[in-house]
This record gives sequence, structure tokens and C-alpha cells, in this order.
Amino acid sequence: MIGNIIEVLGNRVRVNLAIDITGQNNFLGVHVIFEDNDKKIVGEIVFLDKKECHINIVGEIVGDKFISGINDRPAFKSKVRIITMPELEIILGKQEKTKDKTFFGLSTVYKNYKINVDTNSFFSNHFAIFGNSGSGKSCTFAKIIQSVFDNSENPPIKSRFIIFDAYGEYIKAFSHINTINSKLSTKVITTDIKDTNNELLQIPVWLLDIDDIALLLNADRVEQLPIIEKALKLAPIFKSESEEIIQLKNDIIARALIDIVRSGKESTIIRDQLVAVLSTYFTKDLNLNSEIHQPGYVRTFKQCLQIDAMGKMADIEIVVSFLNSFINDTFKIPDPDGSVVYNLVDLKSALDFALISEGILKSEKIFDYANVLSVRLNSLANSEYGKYFQISDKMSKEEYISYLFLNKENRLAQILDVNINYVDDRLGKVIAKIISRMVFNVLVKSPIRGANPIHIVIEEAHRYVQEDNDLKLLGYNIFDRITKEGRKYGTILGLITQRPSELTDTSVSQCANFIILKIQHPKDLEYVANMVPNISQEGINQVKNLPAGTSLAFGSAFPLSINIKFPLASPEPLSNNSDIVKIWYSN
Repeated sequence: MIGNIIEVLGNRVRVNLAIDITGQNNFLGVHVIFEDNDKKIVGEIVFLDKKECHINIVGEIVGDKFISGINDRPAFKSKVRIITMPELEIILGKQEKTKDKTFFGLSTVYKNYKINVDTNSFFSNHFAIFGNSGSGKSCTFAKIIQSVFDNSENPPIKSRFIIFDAYGEYIKAFSHINTINSKLSTKVITTDIKDTNNELLQIPVWLLDIDDIALLLNADRVEQLPIIEKALKLAPIFKSESEEIIQLKNDIIARALIDIVRSGKESTIIRDQLVAVLSTYFTKDLNLNSEIHQPGYVRTFKQCLQIDAMGKMADIEIVVSFLNSFINDTFKIPDPDGSVVYNLVDLKSALDFALISEGILKSEKIFDYANVLSVRLNSLANSEYGKYFQISDKMSKEEYISYLFLNKENRLAQILDVNINYVDDRLGKVIAKIISRMVFNVLVKSPIRGANPIHIVIEEAHRYVQEDNDLKLLGYNIFDRITKEGRKYGTILGLITQRPSELTDTSVSQCANFIILKIQHPKDLEYVANMVPNISQEGINQVKNLPAGTSLAFGSAFPLSINIKFPLASPEPLSNNSDIVKIWYSN
């Protein structure tokens, strides 16, 4: 018995010490039991001097189970004693590692006590790892994942992790898992177009939808979305050559040309626009050289566009009549189904035609904000970044996700490292959003819900999981949607960041497990205190002074908040600082 209760205030208990602690080990952080008959209330020592200690109530042991939370308070007659090892194991788990446990590290309070975390409780929920630069975030995450794969006899063959690697630092950390078991492997996809050792990132343009293209082209007005939608419908049509599609093309082109004729502009402008359109968009039936038969003569479509001495197009009615012959009101432009392969150049062509067919030429104001999409798409297609969109192998979205994980041995890798170090932050964010959204949509449609989970881990998450224009433009942010809805479908998000205050509130609030390393920025500390559930002021004070590699961990996988010292990852991620002295003074 360490003392007697002298005050119970809320969830805090003051105890007058009955022992001389000067010769004892440090009791701060140690758990105690308030025992009264069969009742065992668990507390944690948070303040200590030579005369008394303050203990926060954290839960209760009932039988062989620990119930977290403040369910009861101890009576003044309760016996106050240090927790025993068997009781501690009820709370923190046994020391023996089993396949349903993942070794995280060692307790900083109980010497050499191994913290084996319930794998389901941690990995079936969204999680976050916060900490200043240099606090050990990368090493901590690398060690956790290495621990997942450290069992050579029973490895998690069906696990799938996508890591959006902001600096390419995890490539080394997970390169060795095939040596643990030959069925395990890591696949690296790079954005470095000069890298000949790894596969270049490839995104199938024809599998992207309105939301994806809007993000890719940095759309910022709702009015731009119908143009994108029209372009996505036209792209597979213009790329196909079946007889039925040709008739549909004729109808689409003819309607756009009639709109130009009826625009009310000068005849020379109408003629030039008709010629410009048919120089790019034409079929074997409808083109500048199409023959128009009139009684006594035959002329080409282009010849019928001549301007007379009065500045008029004399054959305008003949032109309109010819175009009307291609109109078929029963035709309906089908929604794209991903069955036709096309690239950025094809999409650019379809987008330009969409500008015409939507009557954009009638309004300079509308043209300005719609045409910017074409300018951006053209710039992307002709830049080095355009190389990420050159894949031409026909596949469905489901097949594309499998393709991403397919390694050189034609087997599915367990870890996919997407190295986005070689693109700017905007495109890096778009790449992460497009792939994450595709994963989410594929898993939502899976016949068996949650049967094939995929973990999406985002390093430097504050650069990508932000309050963007998505909510205003599209009505949602994909990372927020994943944190709210993804878990039940098997889409699990992991956020690693040094600036938690720059993340979206929704993404943080939906995380169930937190590993918080040293944080010192006042704004981030305040944000964590307000947004992260179940963190006490003592916890906030702790994280300001934690040594590198030591964390405060809590959430659904942890019965109570606990300090964990993570061992160094082996191999370590490439996150070390420059050795200034070695560089400066080397010969």
C-alpha cells in the first residue's frame, strides 16, 4: 500500500504517501490499483513529490478484462497499491507475440515491457502519426510496417499498402521484405522520368472521370464541369471508327456546325470557323471535301462556303440543308464506360470540340474560363508530366489497381511505394487524390464488402490532405470521404505529418489511432488538444519534450494512452540529416 486517499476531485485522486519514495524508482506514469473488495479501479500517477501523488483514473479491471474510461471513483477506504504484472498484462497485453499482434516498441515506464498491439484494432482503422521534423515519424512508421512483415512463416501475403512517398525515403526501408519470405515484395513506382530501375508512374486517362479531370486541370468554377463532362463523352467517340459511331460523330459535328452558322456573326467569321472545325473534326461522310449535289452541278462543302461580292455566303441554305441530313434526334451520346483507350492529346481534341459544340464561341466571357482548361490540358500533354499518362494497355479500374501492385515476377506486391518526389506539390496532391479515389471507388463496388482492404499512407500529409477547393467545386474532398466512409469498405487512411494543424479537420477527427511524437509548435499543440480525442493536458505537456523515437500512443488499439519507445527501423528510411561536419571537413 503506497498511501491513503485524501481527496477525490473529478477523475483525479490525491494520495498521501505512506512510503519513502527517495529510494524508489520514478513512479511517474506508473499505474496503481484502487482496490475495494472485488473492485479494481486503475489510475496513472501524473504528479509526485515526497509527501503525496496525484493519480488520474483511467479505467477499471473487471475479472480478466480492462474497461477504459471513468466508470467509477474509488472510496476513501480503498487500498492504494502499485499494479502487479498480471494486472498490467490485462491492460497492455502479454509479452508473447502472436500473429494477431504487431510489435511496436517498449514501454518507457515499465522497463523492457514489449508493447504488442492488436493488429485488427490498429490496421482496421484510420491512423495518424504526428511529430516535428526529426522526431522520428518516418522511422516509427517504417518500424511498424517492418514488424507487420517480420514473420517469415506466416507473412501477411494479402496485405496491400500504397505509400505516397513525398521524398522516396521508404524505398530502402521496405526493400528487404522479400528476404523474409519470397512471397513478399515491395514495388516502387517513380515520378522520375530518368529512373531506369523502377517503373514510371502511369495513369490511364480513359479511366478518369469528371472529378479526376477537374482536379488534374485545376478547375475552379462549377461552370467548367459540363465542358469536362462533354469532353469525356466525346473522347471515346472520336477515337472509335465503327459505322454506328461514325453516324454519331456526323450528328455531333453537324450540330456544332449548325450552331456556328446560326451564331449571327459575319459571314467571313462563320466561314473561317466552319473551315477550322472541319479541318480537325471530320468523318468520311462529313468533311470539307464532301460532295453536295444540286440540280445540274456538284460542289464540295468548302466550295459552298464562298463569300459573294455583297459579303454574304450565298449557299448558306444549301450548307444548312446538307448538315441537317446528318442530324438524327434518336442519337444520344453515351456515357463513357472505360472501354475505349485514349490519351491526353485525344482528350485535348475532345475538349476543344466540346468548347465549340457547347456554343462557347457565342460568348467571349464563357470562352475565357472554359478555354483555360484547354490551355492547361495542352500544357500538361506537352510537358514532361505528360509522360505519366501514356499507358495504352486496355484495362478496367479494378485491373488498373491490380496492375499497380503487380511486380516484375507478375505477382502482387504487398507494398506499393509511389515516389512523388519528382513532381511539384500540386501534381503530387492530384496524383494522390486520383489514385486514392480510384481505390475507394473500386473497393466500394467490391461484391464482398471489406474483403480486400487497401491501406493508403500519405507522408507529409499536410501538403496533400488540405482544405482545398474540392468541397466547393465537387462537393467533397476524397480524403475526407475516405476517412468518413472508407473503413467499412476496406479503404484505410494513414496520415504522417509534422503540421497536423494544416490537415482537414474531418480527416483528423475520423482517425481512431494516434502516435504522437515530439511537437513544439504552439498552433499544432493547440490543434492536437482540440481535435484529438482522449488526450489530456498531461499528454500535451509530455509531447513537447519527448525524445526522438518516443511517442504518446492512444486510440482504439491501445487500452489506455501509453508512452512507447520505438526501436530503430532496419533498414532505416532515408530521412537522416546531412552530416555537416563530415561534409565540411572532408578532404
